[in-house]
Amino acid sequence: MSTQPRSIKASDLAAHVGQEIGLSPWRTVTQDIIDKFAVATDDDQFIHTDPARAAETPFGGTIAHGFLVLSLLSAMTYETLPSIEKSKMAINQGFDKLRFQAPVKSGARIRTRFVLASVNARPSGMVQLAYDVTIEIEGSAKPALTAHWLTISVLDPEDLAP
Repeated sequence: MSTQPRSIKASDLAAHVGQEIGLSPWRTVTQDIIDKFAVATDDDQFIHTDPARAAETPFGGTIAHGFLVLSLLSAMTYETLPSIEKSKMAINQGFDKLRFQAPVKSGARIRTRFVLASVNARPSGMVQLAYDVTIEIEGSAKPALTAHWLTISVLDPEDLAP
């Protein structure tokens, strides 16, 4: 579990660039979650939803959708990263790089490491944060995914001053 503070001043962010700023708790990816994601996205490929057929594949059972694993990043962010003091809202700006490295089998546990890669405070009060994220699979040498993720926090310009 991360020992980082639960909140941080925008003016203190630059001091954390290059550092791990959060490590989420383990989260189990159940077959129920996989099935619900399949329904929500109309992606019911058997490798995700049919345990009997999936058992005959090299994976030996069902695996989570890559986009499901990616979508869990939001929940792991909320429960892990410190909030930015006086931030009015945060916006997901997207990914500069994203790679699915290894499948997440049904029942596996995952967690995310967040490294603050860069901070770009704009005079408008918008602060762009870049994170290098790694979603780890418990017991696996390879992560589920690695990504360079961009977010924006919106503050009043005067709240950026030290």
